[in-house]
Amino acid sequence: MPSRIDQSQRKAARVVGLAYLVAMAVSVFAEFYVRGHLVVANSAVDTARNIMAHERLFRVGIASSLLVFAIDLALIAALYVVLKPVSQNLSLFAVFLRLVETTVGAAATLSDFDVLRILSGADYLRVIETDRLQALARLSLGAHGAGNTVVFVFLGLGSTVFSYLWFKANYIPRALAALGVFGSLLLAAGPFAFIIDPNLAAIFSPWYLAPIGVFEVTMGFWLLLKGLPAEALPDSSTDAR
Repeated sequence: MPSRIDQSQRKAARVVGLAYLVAMAVSVFAEFYVRGHLVVANSAVDTARNIMAHERLFRVGIASSLLVFAIDLALIAALYVVLKPVSQNLSLFAVFLRLVETTVGAAATLSDFDVLRILSGADYLRVIETDRLQALARLSLGAHGAGNTVVFVFLGLGSTVFSYLWFKANYIPRALAALGVFGSLLLAAGPFAFIIDPNLAAIFSPWYLAPIGVFEVTMGFWLLLKGLPAEALPDSSTDAR
């Protein structure tokens, strides 16, 4: 007989849907709008000037990034509640991968505070030339970018496992779950390849992010509007260890 999906799973699925949409919107604002407006490629001077001229926007970007990580924690917990009946072991593994992602991301965000301290004009910094301070600030921004590379690797790996469980569970259309597996693998493989050969980033970035973006937005609306089905198919809970 098909297994019933309990109320806690249904509520958690709504949380997953909302978290996907809100986290996507906030992260796009922080990474693409804020950093896109302030960070000038290959120009430490212009980047420093932009940040000091729009310090409040830069700080809002930091706060937005931290908000994304807080939302991610709720998302991870909700995904575990929904998918634990499919496979508790794999669900826990995915949780650990996503927690590594969140931890690294939060740590990488600390480098943005270093940027503000370096460019603050404090008295103790006057012994260092302005151009060197600007270069140091740009290095700190680069550390944030390097952290994001690691974040995407673990985000992609954790999302791959969760997407596989969605596929196995038959809680959502299998084509959507398959897109999640593909997009997640691509998300992990892209940054991993960039670590080995940085020149690849200029070719594939940011297009490799598109499949996972489509998956998460579609999942968000699907889970909010339709939720989980009344029953899981018979083979969806064969491993609940």
